[in-house]
Amino acid sequence: MGLRSKSKKQRLEEFLLEKQPAAITEEQWRELTALLAPISESYLRKLLHATGLQIAQPFGGARLSSFAELEASLVDMEKEYAKAVAAGDRARATACRRAVIQAKDRARLISRSPKVDEEKRKQKAEMVEWMLVWLENPGIFGTWAALRIPKR
Repeated sequence: MGLRSKSKKQRLEEFLLEKQPAAITEEQWRELTALLAPISESYLRKLLHATGLQIAQPFGGARLSSFAELEASLVDMEKEYAKAVAAGDRARATACRRAVIQAKDRARLISRSPKVDEEKRKQKAEMVEWMLVWLENPGIFGTWAALRIPKR
């Protein structure tokens, strides 16, 4: 079977079997975007999250499965964002913001979908608010989340 006749998921599985990375670093992310091109960041992120491997930020994005995961991923993203800003790495800082914006847009879509149950729509709408706080001022997010009442 030719390389292009295999699905992106199959090619990812083969890559992971061959390389057996302990986590997905920037280097592996770049290799995968080239290997699986064309592929959207969000789809690659989805495929990689399904593997259970740790994914370095900003490539891991903001996780929407629970408030605890969202908080942890945004705190990690803020650390990466702060390092990028301190180093004057505009591209990396922009990648951090872009990953949060993509997650916010996905959560907003879910929050407005009539096909999704009411409780999940409310949850995703609140997650949108959390990401807006992060986008407004990433540096205060961790403190803001720690002070939130009630704790989720």
